[in-house]
Amino acid sequence: MGAGPLSGLRVVELAGLAPGPFACTVLADLGAEVIRVDRAIPGADVIGFENDPLRRSRRSIGVDTKQPEGVELVLSLVERADVLVEGFRPGVTERMGLGPADCHARNPRLVYGRITGWGQDGPLAQRAGHDINYVGLSGALEAIGRAGERPVPPMNLVADYGGGGLLLAMGILAALFERATSGKGQVVDASMVEGSALLATSLFGLKASGVWSGERGTNMLDGGAPFYDTYECKDGRYVAVGAIEMRFWADLVKVLELDDADLPHHFDASQWPRLREILTAEIAKYARDELVAKAEGTDACITPVLSTEEAPSHPQNAARNTFVDVGGVTLPAPAPKFDRTPADAPAPPHETAADTDEVLTELGLDTAKITSLRDSGVIA
Repeated sequence: MGAGPLSGLRVVELAGLAPGPFACTVLADLGAEVIRVDRAIPGADVIGFENDPLRRSRRSIGVDTKQPEGVELVLSLVERADVLVEGFRPGVTERMGLGPADCHARNPRLVYGRITGWGQDGPLAQRAGHDINYVGLSGALEAIGRAGERPVPPMNLVADYGGGGLLLAMGILAALFERATSGKGQVVDASMVEGSALLATSLFGLKASGVWSGERGTNMLDGGAPFYDTYECKDGRYVAVGAIEMRFWADLVKVLELDDADLPHHFDASQWPRLREILTAEIAKYARDELVAKAEGTDACITPVLSTEEAPSHPQNAARNTFVDVGGVTLPAPAPKFDRTPADAPAPPHETAADTDEVLTELGLDTAKITSLRDSGVIA
């Protein structure tokens, strides 16, 4: 059990991919004790990959949940847990004997967190999908990309992680807060479509007000505005420019040694193509770090576009310990920060099922029983 504001919180994670593990990583980073229930069937694919950072800071047990004794072991964990997290299609855990009714019968205070693409019901509930499908259905993907080009997938950050795992973690914490008053657990039904739609709330509002045009890549914050975009420098690297407000724009003009009197007003969208040509030409005169250094001490809103290798050593990130070493791998640190209950540095991922004996011993099983369960294939 780690330090942090969630120290003392017990979570059972049914192994899955992306959003569920990310939600549990957020909880574990902040001090929750997470036990991950992995598969124990010989030859079954391991979910995730070796040293997967979304397996950090928790123990792993291997259980065959297709056997009644395996289900019973998980329910025994549920009895002493505060939270269960699962990311299967609707109805799967019910068929396993680990659905909300099964778990609440053993622990009425349990917060049962579920994450799916489409939600627990609706016409698509049983369909397969991935981040790109959920973001497409939510209305968020249509707005991402360059003008006149097709929509660009934003990796799998919007649905899997932001609108999925992070929203699930928030929902779990909200249910725990409510439980402090009611004394009762409940089901948290997190959908990645709904989560990615929620992230796009301002987009829907801007479109409804007429501020945002229907064509992607032509608006202030989607790369349409030349003062809010990325530019290539003469060394082939890039800077990000975000000089929206007048005073920031004025600083950018000074840094680039331009004459503002010769420039069109930066909010005049009809002049954006011309302004983009000017900025492109001027920024290309500098190497990336040269231009960033030139802008230091100003509010020109010029920053380097850093690679994952470069980001940890940037002075701002180094000063804030934004990245930490986890078993020899540099990874993002727990966030946010807390002044009274700071989180520990994350622990490296455990090997799959490495903690099976330890956890079952804590449940009260003796060595003979654990050996019997292993011989019958119930545990790894």
